[in-house]
Amino acid sequence: MEAFYTIQGEGYHQGKAAYFIRLGGCDVGCVWCDVKDSWDAQRHPMKSVDTIVAQAEKESSPNGKKLAVVTGGEPLLYNLDELTSHLRSAGFQTNLETSGSSPISGSWDWICLSPKKFKAPLPEVINLADELKVVVFNKSDFDWAEKFAVLVPRNCKLFLQPEWERSQEMTPMIIEYIKQNPKWEFSLQLHKYINVP
Repeated sequence: MEAFYTIQGEGYHQGKAAYFIRLGGCDVGCVWCDVKDSWDAQRHPMKSVDTIVAQAEKESSPNGKKLAVVTGGEPLLYNLDELTSHLRSAGFQTNLETSGSSPISGSWDWICLSPKKFKAPLPEVINLADELKVVVFNKSDFDWAEKFAVLVPRNCKLFLQPEWERSQEMTPMIIEYIKQNPKWEFSLQLHKYINVP
């Protein structure tokens, strides 16, 4: 769908320079999704892996570590083996942002699992999560978050993130919840505050 060099705005890697590769197509359909244009893969022209990786190399800084974040839509609708292999060969760390609702593919340095109630994640993805990021839309999402916190690996980083449109209402609840349950951390959509994609 799109690709751009920016600052990672969420979760464990927040604040780092990152090249985002957003793949079109999603079969989850969250009502609060902030990238609904990504849902219909047919609206976005296909690009070759070579083209995607060449663009990533051209637009990313040649200095220091290079980070590529593959997101969507739901990126695991595609086999990502070739894409991640080429990105790694080009010197990129490969990070995945997924709902976990489709089978895993690709070679990943970091997997951010953001489970959705509309289509539950597969056990194979849950078991590989480095980061669990739960979007909090209402109070019941805390129970939803805890359901997955016991399923992810022990060293998985745990984040609660307010849904953007309800952040004023949800943020105080999240803060209090984290104070009572300090295994969780707060994820803020930093990119929306500093006006970067």
